[in-house]
Amino acid sequence: MNLSCIHFNLVHVSIAPFQQAFALIVVSFLCVSSQQIQFADQKQEFNKRPTKIGRRSLSRSISQSSTDSYSSAASYTDSSDDETSPRDKQQKNSKGSGDFCIKNIKQADFGRREIEIAEQEMPALMALRKRAQGEKPLAGAKIVGCTHITAQTAVLIETLSALGAQCRWAACNIYSTQNEVAAALAEGGFPVFAWKGESEDDFWWCIDRCVNVEGWQPNMILDDGGDLTHWIYKKYPNMFKKIKGIVEESVTGVHRLYQLSKAGKLCVPAMNVNDSVTKQKFDNLYCCRESILDGLKRTTDVMFGGKQVVVCGYGEVGKGCCAALKAMGSIVYVTEIDPICALQACMDGFRLVKLNEVIRQVDIVITCTGNKNVVTREHLDRMKNGCIVCNMGHSNTEIDVASLRTPELTWERVRSQVDHVIWPDGKRIVLLAEGRLLNLSCSTVPTFVLSITATTQALALIELYNAPEGRYKQDVYLLPKKMDEYVASLHLPTFDAHLTELSDEQAKYLGLNKNGPFKPNYYRY
Repeated sequence: MNLSCIHFNLVHVSIAPFQQAFALIVVSFLCVSSQQIQFADQKQEFNKRPTKIGRRSLSRSISQSSTDSYSSAASYTDSSDDETSPRDKQQKNSKGSGDFCIKNIKQADFGRREIEIAEQEMPALMALRKRAQGEKPLAGAKIVGCTHITAQTAVLIETLSALGAQCRWAACNIYSTQNEVAAALAEGGFPVFAWKGESEDDFWWCIDRCVNVEGWQPNMILDDGGDLTHWIYKKYPNMFKKIKGIVEESVTGVHRLYQLSKAGKLCVPAMNVNDSVTKQKFDNLYCCRESILDGLKRTTDVMFGGKQVVVCGYGEVGKGCCAALKAMGSIVYVTEIDPICALQACMDGFRLVKLNEVIRQVDIVITCTGNKNVVTREHLDRMKNGCIVCNMGHSNTEIDVASLRTPELTWERVRSQVDHVIWPDGKRIVLLAEGRLLNLSCSTVPTFVLSITATTQALALIELYNAPEGRYKQDVYLLPKKMDEYVASLHLPTFDAHLTELSDEQAKYLGLNKNGPFKPNYYRY
C-alpha cells in the first residue's frame, strides 16, 4: 500500500485537520499490519485444504482440473473404477433391477440434481406432462431411443414415460453421455446403455442391448444420426412389422432415411424433425451460435480475436458458428457448395473460398456440412503448426481422422477430448473430440434450445403413434406446420411474450385460419 499516495489524496479532500490525522494513523497501522494479515490469511486458507485426496492421485487432480467439473459440462467420474468397463460390472439400482449398463449407479443422486436443474429451462416439456396427466397419448408405446444422453434428454425420456410410453435408450455419440445422468435414469427404472468414452464396439453393443431384449418389442424409434435405425435394419429387420414410425432429428439420419425411401426400402413412416423450423432455426442456428464458442474455449482456451477461421458449410449450423466467431473478432472464411447458401455468406460479410486456398494460413478449421472427407489428409498435411481442427456436424466422417492413425504421426492426449497430432518435423495440429461433434462431446448446449427440439420430438412421436392407418405411407414426412407453431407457442411465456391476434377481417384478407397455421409449408423463415 502506497502511504504517500493516500496522504496526497487526503490533503486534497476538504476534511478537518483532526480527521486527516486520524486517517493517517489508520493507514499507517494497515501498512504495518497488511503483510502479516495477508500471510495469516494465506496460512489459514492453506490449512483448510484437505490433507487427503481420497482415491484420486494428486497428479490426476491437477492435470485434469480443466476438464473434471461438477457441472453438466463434464460428467462427474470416480477414477477408482475408470479402468473397469461397465460391461464387466454387475450393477443394480435400489429396486434390484440390473437392466442397464452405465458407468456408476452411485452417481444417481448427482444426476438427479442435474435433471432437476434442466427441468427449469424446459417449460414446454413440463407443460406437456401437466396437460397429458389424464390423456396418456403414448399409452402402449414402446420407444427405443438413440440420442445424446444428457440432463436435457433425461427430461424428454421422463416426459415420454409420463405420457404413457415405455422407453429403452442408448447413446448416439461415444463422448456426449453424462454418466451421472445415465445413473439417475437407471435408478429411475429406465433401461439405459451408455457411458462417456465408449469404444466403437461398446457403441454397437449398447444399441444391441437396447433393442434385443426378450419379451420386449419396440413399436417406435427415436433416432439421432440413424445408427439405431441402421442396426435394426441390419440385424432385426422383422422388428419393423410392429414399428409404427421413426422420428429422426439429424442431417445425417434424415439423409439415410431419404436414401432408404428412394431405394424403396423404407418400410415404415418416418418424421423428419431435423428440417422442421423449430429444429433448424433454434437448435441448429441459435444453439450452435452459443455452443461453438463454449466448446472451443473449454478445450483450448483459445482467444478468438484476430484468429483466422474457416467454416466449412453455411447451413444453419455454419451460420450460427460464423456469427459467433465474427462477433468475437475472428476473421472468418466460408466454404460452400450451394450457390444460395454461398450468396448468403457473401451478403453476411464473409469471404467465400475453397479450402485449399486458405488451409495454410487459418488458425481454426470447423466442419458443418454433414458430408464426408471434407477435410482430407492432404489438407491436414498443409495446415500450419497449432491449427485447431473440429467438427460441428453430427457424424465423425467430415474430418478424415482415420488417415492420421499412421506410424509416422504421434498422438498425444493433452486433455479430455483434446489430442495433439504431431508430424515428423514437429508440426502439430489440435484435434478435438477425434472429429466427433464438438459441442456435445466437449461442452454443453443451452438447455432452453434443447427444450424446443425435445418438444418437437415428443409431438412427432405422438403424431406418428396415434395417426390413423393410412395417414402416413412408407415415406419421410416433415412435421406439420401447426405442430411447429405449437412448440414455439409453448416457449413464449418464458419471455412474458404476448402474441397479436388476427381480427376476422384480417384473417379473411390473408386467407388464414385465426388459429394458424400462419405460414405455408414453402415459406422460408
